[in-house]
Amino acid sequence: MKRLSISVFAFLMCSSALYHAAEAQSDSFYKGKQIKIVVGFPPGGIVDLWARLIAQHWGKQIPGNPDFVVQNMPGGGSMIAANHLYNIAKPDGLTLAMISTGLYFEQLSGAKEVRFDWTKFAWIGSPVRNYEVLAVRSDTSFQTLEDVQRAPQLVRCGATGAGTTGHYFPKFIEEALGVKFHVVLGYPGTRDVEVALERGEVHCYAITAEAFAREPGRTWLKNGFMRILVQGGQKRDSSLQNTPTIYELMEKHKTPDAIKRLAIVLLSPPALGRPMIAPPNLPADKLRLLRESYSKMINDPDFLAEGKRRDWDVEFVSGQELEALAKKALSQPPDTVDRLKKILGK
Repeated sequence: MKRLSISVFAFLMCSSALYHAAEAQSDSFYKGKQIKIVVGFPPGGIVDLWARLIAQHWGKQIPGNPDFVVQNMPGGGSMIAANHLYNIAKPDGLTLAMISTGLYFEQLSGAKEVRFDWTKFAWIGSPVRNYEVLAVRSDTSFQTLEDVQRAPQLVRCGATGAGTTGHYFPKFIEEALGVKFHVVLGYPGTRDVEVALERGEVHCYAITAEAFAREPGRTWLKNGFMRILVQGGQKRDSSLQNTPTIYELMEKHKTPDAIKRLAIVLLSPPALGRPMIAPPNLPADKLRLLRESYSKMINDPDFLAEGKRRDWDVEFVSGQELEALAKKALSQPPDTVDRLKKILGK
């Protein structure tokens, strides 16, 4: 018994030494290195702005204090960036990405462009939760979604690509309420959609409330250039008390239960916020370090002060929660997937 106890003690000491050695190696790995954040959209959009803010503050929370650089890789509503991260970037903790949270729709619907498995990305964290809004130019006659429904011609909404907020939210409104839109895809980034709105090329767009709260959305709402017709949250936001939620409208229009269940899937991307992800097969020690340092950054007074200065609400979502949400999003029965395909025009 004594000899066994000594053996167990020796084993535990050896395991502890190996763990701390691995941790020390991980801590020194980033010294003198550069971490690249690939952004799946052009410069100037809300995802790009979050990435650049994070790049300014994250390095000081990582042992070795690595530098950060942001690389924009727009295309396909960030599909190009997602495929790049999954298939080309090395899982060494030096290449990360911020992409559209609606891309898993494309995987569920079997899109040929998808070269990734949503559940296998390494999920690090997000600085915010979110919900959708649908905004329309105020110089149109549309005061409500019912007005859009009665319009003699389809209302044009601009969007970057399939699976983005600008695409799936109007499509879900069509399915749930019978309000038809002409969703114009292919704009490189959100700012391009906003320019199209200013020019009158399109009448409306769907965007996250967080993104609309920055410029030019903030000024548009104040000067009356745009109005919000519906919000995607479960309850009305304090700043949009006169705007109905999609859930209220589904009750009013007696939307079938099957479509209400689809809302849980289709309106869940904002719950993921603006996630930071890494390639699959990232070593456990690096994932743990990145998650812990990301959490510290989110709670850093300097980071919070900068977010407040920009009027950005900061609400941390952990990598563990993001990972669970990603797996839940992909675990859908065939009938839900079929409805999703129908909405997305697959």
